[in-house]
Amino acid sequence: MSEPFDAVDVIRTKRDGGAVPEPALRWMIDAYTREYVADAQMASFAMAVLLNGMTRDEIRVMTDAMIASGERMDFSGLGKPTVDKHSTGGVGDKITLPLAPLVASFGVAVPQLSGRGLGHTGGTLDKLESIPGWRAALSNDEMFAQLQDVGAVVCAAGSGLAPADKRLYALRDVTGTVEAIPLIASSIMSKKIAEGTDALVLDVKFGSGAFMQDVEKARELARTMVALGTDSGVATTALLTDMSTPLGLAIGNANEVRESVEVLAGGGPADVVELTVALAREMLALAGRPEADVEGALRNGRAMDAWRAMIRAQDGDPDAPLPTPRETHTVVAEDSGTVRRMEALPFGIAAWRLGAGRARAQDPVVHAAGIDLHVKPGQTVTAGQPLFTLVADDESRFPRALDAVRGAYDIGADLGAASAPLVLERITA
Repeated sequence: MSEPFDAVDVIRTKRDGGAVPEPALRWMIDAYTREYVADAQMASFAMAVLLNGMTRDEIRVMTDAMIASGERMDFSGLGKPTVDKHSTGGVGDKITLPLAPLVASFGVAVPQLSGRGLGHTGGTLDKLESIPGWRAALSNDEMFAQLQDVGAVVCAAGSGLAPADKRLYALRDVTGTVEAIPLIASSIMSKKIAEGTDALVLDVKFGSGAFMQDVEKARELARTMVALGTDSGVATTALLTDMSTPLGLAIGNANEVRESVEVLAGGGPADVVELTVALAREMLALAGRPEADVEGALRNGRAMDAWRAMIRAQDGDPDAPLPTPRETHTVVAEDSGTVRRMEALPFGIAAWRLGAGRARAQDPVVHAAGIDLHVKPGQTVTAGQPLFTLVADDESRFPRALDAVRGAYDIGADLGAASAPLVLERITA
């Protein structure tokens, strides 16, 4: 059977700044999934998209074609609203852990299909796997049962969701086209829409530790994704949040679980609580629960009960001790003064070098490795006071981690530049 379109024509249209007609674009994604369109051709098309962009309609069609490449989940039989959250990732971003059970404690289903970390941003599944016994792989039946009983599930996405995205994602990684906003937006949203949730809240980060460091580009990505969700019938909003400083005081896996449990117990660092509460309010408003007392659920143990049930449902032991590191190295302040900055990206790279992340998809992570911060920007310190502690299973990792953070923080007589608010703005359709 002959093919109705030619990949070279589609590439030329985009190369010359034109809009690819809907039938041709749908065919291109389908033919690539079938391996009729070669990697070299799709790489060329991806570069043309990076250089020339796409119209809102093209992005919608491309996303829809990627959804159509696989299965769509349907949660309508649950009898309760479903809402999900997606973060573009950052350093110390453990928000899914306290957020999913918090929202679920109000009778809302939260299906969080999550991923593993690659590079300096940790994966939610890697963090949760520090809990003894906890498993990420669930069948669809297990996931539905857990959403019915507990309300929250954090698990690995099945290979059946948007398989076209899986191929294209790997290709973008090795062809310098990761940054193309239409490709990022269609990649994230094809999986989230295929997941079948009623509503979606996006946490789009900017700043040194973010995937999109420039605030204008992050805003454009947020607007594009909100439009995609809205066009697909999913109630979608986004918060634009600052990732120039690590979130919370823990960067790693097991230590981020500890910090998340502190938040669920009514404590925890102020910034983690602030963002958890802000995202929970957005999610609950979209799910028809705008009056929910979010802070109350953190104070009275309601969210903690949901967390414990969620961990147990996936064979984890919420009371088991978490992995602890064999080696520690504490860095102290050389001078007295005010901590003026702690840049997220270098601290993320340092945690990765300590073993908390992976360089290749098949690498294991060291659950006990990472960094514990003792101070944050704006705090005053005295000479000799601990600033942060590196934790690892092998002390030979410390020198390269210390290299990563050299110059990434400073202490001065004054406060330095005023920091941006954690939540910069809310973006709606």
